[in-house]
Amino acid sequence: MIKKHEGGTVRLRDVAAAAGVSQGTASNVFNRPEAVREEVRDRVMAAAGKLGYAGPSLTGRLLRAGKVNAIGVATVEPMHYFFDDPWARAIMAEISTVCDARGAGVSLVSAHNQERLAWNIQNALVDGFVLLCVGRAEVMVQLTRQRDLPFIALALDSNEPSVPSLGIDNIGGARAAAEHVLGLGHRRVAVLAIEFSADHVGLVERDAVLGSIYTSTRDRVLGYWAALEAAGIELSTVPVFETRGDRESVEKGMDTLFGGKAPPTAILCMSDHVALLAMDWLKAHGRSVPEDVSIVGFDGVPEAARSSPGLTTMAQPLRQLAERAVAAILDGAMPGAEESLAVTLMVRGSTARPG
Repeated sequence: MIKKHEGGTVRLRDVAAAAGVSQGTASNVFNRPEAVREEVRDRVMAAAGKLGYAGPSLTGRLLRAGKVNAIGVATVEPMHYFFDDPWARAIMAEISTVCDARGAGVSLVSAHNQERLAWNIQNALVDGFVLLCVGRAEVMVQLTRQRDLPFIALALDSNEPSVPSLGIDNIGGARAAAEHVLGLGHRRVAVLAIEFSADHVGLVERDAVLGSIYTSTRDRVLGYWAALEAAGIELSTVPVFETRGDRESVEKGMDTLFGGKAPPTAILCMSDHVALLAMDWLKAHGRSVPEDVSIVGFDGVPEAARSSPGLTTMAQPLRQLAERAVAAILDGAMPGAEESLAVTLMVRGSTARPG
């Protein structure tokens, strides 16, 4: 009768000893069965069955090989962020498409609790990480550095030069968005922003913008302001309302922007999601887009093209971002410094000349 070894856990060497073969031969039975005679294979498999040995560890085999051909996509947001947020869905779809074409795997790493996030990052079976740094970027970077695997950040809200990152031209893109509505003849313009700080909703002053803990949010306002100032518009007449990017705060912002005597005829929104929520509010309050109000988004998510009317937006090069991020991890093609990609104005039906 075959017995387990004293430690209690059956290992390949135990199977080899029980079958009367070398450990190398036993390994070939599981990994290169064509290299072993049939009667030897049968003897090894019979011994494995009696010992309850299921086969060599896939994890161990992959780690010994040095590459697992998979990337981790990590965020500090809870797991549903990957599915609920339009930008996260869009960039994940592109990353998945690129990985599918290469035969590579994707592992989602997420936890709102920092302890759990640390455990997930330390134990993910991947060759490196793409960090979706939509908040608490320093936490993501610190935990990933501890893992000592390659990583690259997308949407990095930090000025940390030592972090390899791929970004977009937020200032240039926002300036182009503002120039578009100005070119249509709009002069009463407002900004619906995403977060500048951790816990504020409401109108913000210049100092709050310049002191934002999120560089992308700050840079988009700077781009809007540059275009507006060049057109001779006094910035004090341009309200900037900080939202959390959710329906409740966007509706509060719209209530504020349209509660005065001279509401805006054009709204510059810092994300497509915010823009689509603003369009919902306008429709519910009997205002037409673009006849009464023009709306411009930012991101270029698929929902922007499917809305009615279609949303004018600054489209991020999502496929290019995905290709560069995957190549950075799987091919070692890291950017030498922060790499900034251009965004493209997509003009659709949500903008027109003021009525």
